[in-house]
Amino acid sequence: MLKTTRKGNWMELITPKKWQGKTIEDILRNEWEVPRKLTHLFRMEHKIQVNGNKANWSIPLVTGDKVLIKLFDEEDQNSIPAFFYDVQVLFEDDHVIVFNKPPFMNTHPNDEKDQNTLVNAAKFYLESKGENGNIHQIHRLDKDTTGAILFAKHSLAGAILDRMLEKREIKRTYLAIIQGHINKKKGTIDEPIGRDRHHPTRRRVSPSGQNAITHYQFIKVENSNSYVKCWLETGRTHQIRVHFSHIGHPLIGDILYGGKPTYDRQALHAAKLAFTHPITGEEIICYAPMIDKSPIFKDIDVYSL
Repeated sequence: MLKTTRKGNWMELITPKKWQGKTIEDILRNEWEVPRKLTHLFRMEHKIQVNGNKANWSIPLVTGDKVLIKLFDEEDQNSIPAFFYDVQVLFEDDHVIVFNKPPFMNTHPNDEKDQNTLVNAAKFYLESKGENGNIHQIHRLDKDTTGAILFAKHSLAGAILDRMLEKREIKRTYLAIIQGHINKKKGTIDEPIGRDRHHPTRRRVSPSGQNAITHYQFIKVENSNSYVKCWLETGRTHQIRVHFSHIGHPLIGDILYGGKPTYDRQALHAAKLAFTHPITGEEIICYAPMIDKSPIFKDIDVYSL
């Protein structure tokens, strides 16, 4: 595991044995797979130092070299208005933060007036700690879906996590309650999803849509409805909701896709998030406790998922 220390706006790390003989260019492009645009920015703005001097990008590193990378630049304080909400933090360090998103809150603003979002709440939380960096949303959850959601605290972590998400290396496990008794103990729904041209926000299974794959496992039956654990290979908008509606088992509370209005939101919770830390390489697993004031998921231990 790579150990890092924050020193003001800089991240300090000591070159490990596995980086012996590799250049700064090798580390950014091959080890971390940083996009060319960001790599170019680090080079042009001299954001990397080695042993107290401006980094020479073509000289191989030696084990024990002290590398400083300027990551924690302050951003324009007016770019993201802060919004107070006592949001639960599941994991946090200098590079990433995982929140337990509450229901009825957008992940990010949809217009200038929409400022009561998780991104705005994240901004307030970090500012209250004296951190004014650029919060970067890695994935999203629907407004009425609760659970674990990942943010990066700086551009390097954000770029690495974006690439990991694209390569399906960030594992998200959901808990859902669907209508009826599903017959299979385990299954996969592999159906493409596209926009519904008859509705502005709804999606549907469509041959011309993007590929979408949802795996599920039956947990239990309660009141003629099934509890299922789901994990995704893709991250299409409303994917779980569309897929289960398509096979005749819409989510309870999901009236947009044919679910009964038993609850005031769809019964969907992002219960577990697992990923490799973008900087240190540590394996991170976060479990999100249920936070509905009126419980939806009963007698479920998220730590067993």
